[in-house]
Amino acid sequence: MSALTPKTRAEIQRQRDRYPQARSAVLPSLWAVQHQLGYLSPEGMSEVAELLRLTPSEVEAVASFYSMYFDHPGGRHHVLVCVNVSCALRGAEEIVSHLERRLGCPSGGTTEDGAFTWEQTVECLGACGGAPAMQVDNHFQENLTPERVDAILDGVRGDAAPEGPQLRPRSSAAPGAS
Repeated sequence: MSALTPKTRAEIQRQRDRYPQARSAVLPSLWAVQHQLGYLSPEGMSEVAELLRLTPSEVEAVASFYSMYFDHPGGRHHVLVCVNVSCALRGAEEIVSHLERRLGCPSGGTTEDGAFTWEQTVECLGACGGAPAMQVDNHFQENLTPERVDAILDGVRGDAAPEGPQLRPRSSAAPGAS
């Protein structure tokens, strides 16, 4: 039995046929699986391997390398806080401490009400000019203060997750690790 819908399988085949080598379609294929399931299940990755004519280990290696792919479902909203150099110098540690207190769970955790999964990352979000920065449901938020973070969280708390389920980062690696 397939873990993927016919629509997702067709999207993966469309991506495969778009490139001269099927291997080039791994990233967009994993996005298609994650969009459908909310994370990359072992079954979903096996189907990607089958459809792209790759070994499961080749697909899993790509999925585990990138922190943008997730192996567990999480909260309705995903918060990612940059703690790289520019953000660290402009107060990211204070933002991380505030989020941990406000949400009541450590980095990589999900709030009791299932509204938020959050993590800090050592990887740069590329918003150095607006440091400290974070992403909420893939939308950049810059020039953060604890008060601004509260306003952002209050603004999205009751909203449904955008474009499918939101996710928890891979639990097998440290935040930001590959």
